[in-house]
Amino acid sequence: MKIGKISESVLKRSVLRQLKTKNENVKCGAGVGDDCAIFALSDAEKLATCVQEGVICIPQKEAMQESIFPAESVMITRLIHRCVNNLAVSGAEPLAVMIALLLPETIEEPQIKAMMVEAEKACNSLSLEIAGGQTRVSSAVNAPVAVITGYGKIEGEDYRTAKSAKAGQDIVISKWIGLEGTAMLAKKNKEQLLSRYPAYLVEEAAAFDRYFSILPEAATAMKSGVCAMHDASEGGIFAALWELAEGAGVGLTIDLKKLPLRQETVEVCECCNINPYELKSGGCLVMTCEDGKGLVAALEAEGIPAVVVGRLTDSNDRIIRNEDEIRYMDRPRTDEIYKL
Repeated sequence: MKIGKISESVLKRSVLRQLKTKNENVKCGAGVGDDCAIFALSDAEKLATCVQEGVICIPQKEAMQESIFPAESVMITRLIHRCVNNLAVSGAEPLAVMIALLLPETIEEPQIKAMMVEAEKACNSLSLEIAGGQTRVSSAVNAPVAVITGYGKIEGEDYRTAKSAKAGQDIVISKWIGLEGTAMLAKKNKEQLLSRYPAYLVEEAAAFDRYFSILPEAATAMKSGVCAMHDASEGGIFAALWELAEGAGVGLTIDLKKLPLRQETVEVCECCNINPYELKSGGCLVMTCEDGKGLVAALEAEGIPAVVVGRLTDSNDRIIRNEDEIRYMDRPRTDEIYKL
C-alpha cells in the first residue's frame, strides 16, 4: 500500500466493518469525520480520547530518518498538537496525554531524553500532563515511532461530532489551507526555493508551523453557534470536507475561489508541482453552522481569519464550483506531500 493513511474504502471495508461490539457508555466512536471517541462518565461529564501516531525525528538523527521516510518523519511536538486539535474539535478541554515509543536498536539514551524533553515542553505550553505510556526497543523498526493518546473533558452534552452537521448549514474555514504542508515543503526544499524566490518568502513559508493550533478558533466557535468541526490535516482541505460530509451523511457545494490560500503556499506548491488542495492543512479548521456570517464575524473579532466557502446539502453529491465550471469531488487521495 501507499505511504500515508489507508484509503477510505479500505478503512471502511477492512477496519470499521470488523468492529461489532458495542458499549452503552461509548457515546461516539472514532471513524470517518470523527477523530475522537467520547465516553459517558456521568450525565454531567464526558471523556474524549484520540490517538495520533508517527515516525519521529530526533536530534542528530533527522538526516538518517529523512532518507528512509522523506515525508513521514515529524517532531513529537507535532503529534501532541494534533491530538490537542482533535480534542478541541470535539468540544473537549484537553487534560493529558500518554506516550508510547517503539524505538530501533540504534537509538541512544540521549536521543530518548531529547524526545521526552521536547514532549514535556510542548505539554507544558498546553497545560497538559504526560500521564504515562510505554517505551520499548524493537528490531522490527528502523526509526522511532510514537503513539500519542490524548484525553479531554467535556461538560454535560456539549460535544460535537460529524453527525451534528446537517443539510442547509454554512461551511466556514479558518485561517488558510495547506499551512502544514507548505511549512514542510519549505524546510525540505529550501535551496530549490531560494533559487527561485526571495529569502523572506521562503522563511515565511517555513514558519507556518506557528499557525498549527486550532484551539483559539475552536473555543470561539463553541461559543458562537458552531454545529460541527473537523480539523483539516492529511489529504488537505478536499479530504477534510469529504470526511465531514461523509461522517454526517450529507452532500456539499463549495466555491473553489473562496478557499483561502496564502501566496506563499501558491508559490511553494507551484515550484514543487504540488496540488495545494490535497496538501496537509493542519492549522485550518472546517466548521458548519446555521449562520456562517455570524461565525466569521465572531472569529474575526478574535483576530482569526475566516470565510464562508459553501453549504451542506441534502444530496450525496460533493460539488466544487469554479466560476462556471462544476465538478464532483473525488474520494480522498494520498496526501500530496508523499510525492516527494
